[in-house]
Amino acid sequence: MTKKYFITGGAGFIGSNYVHRLLKRGEQVTIYDNFARAGAPRNLAWLKQEFGESAFEVIAGDVRDASRITASVRGADVIVHLAGQVAVTTSVTNPRDDFESNALGTFNVLEAARASGRNPIFIYASTNKVYGSMEDVALFEEPTRWRYKDLAQGCPETQPLDFHSPYGCSKGAGDQYVRDYARMYDLPSVVFRQSCIYGTRQFGIEDQGWVAWFIIAAVTGKPITIYGDGKQARDILFVDDLLNAYDLAVEKNDVARGQVYNLGGGAQNVMSIWAEFQPRLEKLLGKPVAVARGDWRPGDQRVFYADIEKAQKELGWKPAINVEAGVQKLFEWVMENKQAF
Repeated sequence: MTKKYFITGGAGFIGSNYVHRLLKRGEQVTIYDNFARAGAPRNLAWLKQEFGESAFEVIAGDVRDASRITASVRGADVIVHLAGQVAVTTSVTNPRDDFESNALGTFNVLEAARASGRNPIFIYASTNKVYGSMEDVALFEEPTRWRYKDLAQGCPETQPLDFHSPYGCSKGAGDQYVRDYARMYDLPSVVFRQSCIYGTRQFGIEDQGWVAWFIIAAVTGKPITIYGDGKQARDILFVDDLLNAYDLAVEKNDVARGQVYNLGGGAQNVMSIWAEFQPRLEKLLGKPVAVARGDWRPGDQRVFYADIEKAQKELGWKPAINVEAGVQKLFEWVMENKQAF
């Protein structure tokens, strides 16, 4: 039986990939997007080219507009909330916009879901930034990366929350609101604390989407600046694997509702942002990549990789696309679409 999906930020990187998947299998989809990101109109054009103008509904709207989101969400069986401000650096320079987009925006979507009378499944894309700098966790410096000294499998969901940066605060507020709406109003919501998600249709920029940004910049000859020592370690997750988790949250909502899950590549898919990525990128490109150096940026964790055991145990989910295969896929997509950057 088909479901009605309502995707905020549906023309974004993750959203457009999920919309494509949903339409391909015959679901009904509404995209709700303010089209503020440069890649959103391109992603919408791609979806229309793939499926036709009438295959899905598009609502140009902002999650900060409570009345519009409330009117738009009626009838949805599943809400996937992806819209919002996405960069730590931008949140530092404009914290009010970050708060209104993320904290207030998430509250508006939650209230719209509650007011709909349909008790829709609610999936929230949270972030690993809710764990903050994890200053109480010991680190160890290796030649090409930092790593946790004692957390062999990475950061678990039981790690205390410590919102760091306006972005961490705004996304963390949404994270806890979504969790509490399951308790207080029995909304079947699921929080996914996402690590570094990468993949095709990602129009990465310097402030957000670093894997895509480094590939795009290297291919098109744009300048690259490495902030910090370049050994910051991250677990990266290909977008198709992320979407598998979204599907499982709907399919197994009796288990997932009210839960919080880390979603990342896990300890098996960790890469440092430059010390280890540079040789991989240069091999794909077939030439050296020159970079400039800058100071550490506020809120930049030396290490984050997620312990993903809870999602594996409860949902039967695990990443299927490793770092090598995923970076290769993204590189090929960028090469095929150089004119778009």
